[in-house]
Amino acid sequence: MQLPVTDIAPLIPQKQPFVLISELLYADEQLTRTSFTIPKGHVMVTNGQLTEGGLLENIAQTAAASAGFIAINSGRAVQEGYIAAAKNFEVFSLPKVGDTLITEVTMLESLGGMNIISGRVTKGEELLAQCELRIMLKEETAG
Repeated sequence: MQLPVTDIAPLIPQKQPFVLISELLYADEQLTRTSFTIPKGHVMVTNGQLTEGGLLENIAQTAAASAGFIAINSGRAVQEGYIAAAKNFEVFSLPKVGDTLITEVTMLESLGGMNIISGRVTKGEELLAQCELRIMLKEETAG
């Protein structure tokens, strides 16, 4: 699989209409970058703006897309993850329908079945939101 990736479906467990990533721009073991153009009528849009929950989920899906991309390129199954905790979640501004967001996730630590990441969402040079997430990875079970 080559970057950029526009077919996000194989990389993340979320399905439409809940997908909050348009394109995976960059991914390695430490840094991931995605873009998302906010469509009219998205389930996480209220009064023409992406909600705070949408921004948080966008960060989480960026982390998931990275893990999925790396897994697929390594010949492994894509592993599901769940937000275990959000720390220092700050929203500075809500983006509007039609805005294109760039989200960057940095891996801070990987402890067995938990990843700790830092995420930032920007629109151009404007920082919209940031947080630290603890993502619990679902244990793989033998088929």
